[in-house]
Amino acid sequence: MKYIGLDLGSVTCGVSRSDTGFIAGPVRTIRFRPDDYDEAIDKILELLKEEKPDIVVMGYPLLENDDEGPRARLSREVGEVIEEESGIRVVLQDERSTTKDSEEFLIASGVSRKKRKKVIDQQAAVRILQYYLDKENKK
Repeated sequence: MKYIGLDLGSVTCGVSRSDTGFIAGPVRTIRFRPDDYDEAIDKILELLKEEKPDIVVMGYPLLENDDEGPRARLSREVGEVIEEESGIRVVLQDERSTTKDSEEFLIASGVSRKKRKKVIDQQAAVRILQYYLDKENKK
């Protein structure tokens, strides 16, 4: 099974991949005009044509009380469009704290502030996908 992880933001979408189903790694950051999710979806669909994953794992930023706020709703809706357009199953993965965890990891790894800014979205996508893979492998 091949997996793609997505961390959707307002101007970027971090992308990760796993070809093994055990370890996630960074792929790239997709950039799009601010809040232009049609452009984001088009670029994601293009990536999926290249990568041909079996499953897409999309970050789902629930609120601390587990409610679905505007960002989580947007992620769910984008995921539904991606699934419908690509025919690839999209699963939502709770992403609370992935960006913070990723930032701490990059700082601990000695990555400069300038470089962190360039890779933080990819690293968050790696964490989203890795959390999903870990959960699935425990089943």
